[in-house]
Amino acid sequence: MTSTPTIHSPEWFDRMYNNRALVPDFADHFERWKNGSLQARQQRPCVLDVAYGDGPNETLDIFPASRANAPVVVFIHGGYWRSLDKSDHSFVAQPLLDMGACVVVVNYALCPGTEAVPVTVPDIALQCARSIAWTWRHIGAHGGNRNDISVIGHSAGGHLAAMMLACRWKELGDDLPKDLVRRAMSISGLFDLEPVRKTPFVQGDLRLTPGQVKLASPALWQAPKGRVLYTVVGGDESPEFLRHNELICQAWGSKVVPVCEALPGLNHFSVVSALTDPAHRLNQLAKQLIGSA
Repeated sequence: MTSTPTIHSPEWFDRMYNNRALVPDFADHFERWKNGSLQARQQRPCVLDVAYGDGPNETLDIFPASRANAPVVVFIHGGYWRSLDKSDHSFVAQPLLDMGACVVVVNYALCPGTEAVPVTVPDIALQCARSIAWTWRHIGAHGGNRNDISVIGHSAGGHLAAMMLACRWKELGDDLPKDLVRRAMSISGLFDLEPVRKTPFVQGDLRLTPGQVKLASPALWQAPKGRVLYTVVGGDESPEFLRHNELICQAWGSKVVPVCEALPGLNHFSVVSALTDPAHRLNQLAKQLIGSA
């Protein structure tokens, strides 16, 4: 006997997925990110607004390592594929630089785009892949080891980070290695976009179709062989975000997803800020990921 799938109302999906409504002081978090990002750009050497393509928002910021041949971390920001900017997330470079990494923070076009140039979630995933291909080709000039690239992302960026593990790099360029990205960390990521498609407050901008959901939902894919994904979520996040965190581990298995944790006392925004605390479990996991080459 099969069970009947639970049918939820549009209001339920909004309650589960609207993190700004769930965290009333979200603007305070954004202000701390903005101030920390400004400080990072002022205090650390950086090369800003480097074009990795000629499409909308196809730029990235580079924070060179203090030594040559350093591991590289590409950070992909969140914002439900429709808001925020790399400049809001320069603050993540500081702790990663302290770990000895060369850091790249990428931008991408935001949904829905324009009438002339619409933007979809699969379009954004392809942009992120192109940004990492650019990084592989050019990061040596900034002290990075192109054969040691990890990807970390938050929220929508966590979803995109997971997608990069399954990218078919040879289709982007014959010069690219098949295993260009072997390690990633998803912070509060989303791995099945079908419930997002049913969420009114974002679907107006995302305009997800069933075909796009299938194309861009890592939990619906076979596990990428020889890859490692660390996935974490704030323990105080909504039941749906907690479910997504478990979902990708169930879908890809513990060999590919050896770390699947809910971090106590953290919400959707404070969880990424925890990366900046050397004593925090998230910072330690990032250090472990970067050092696992």
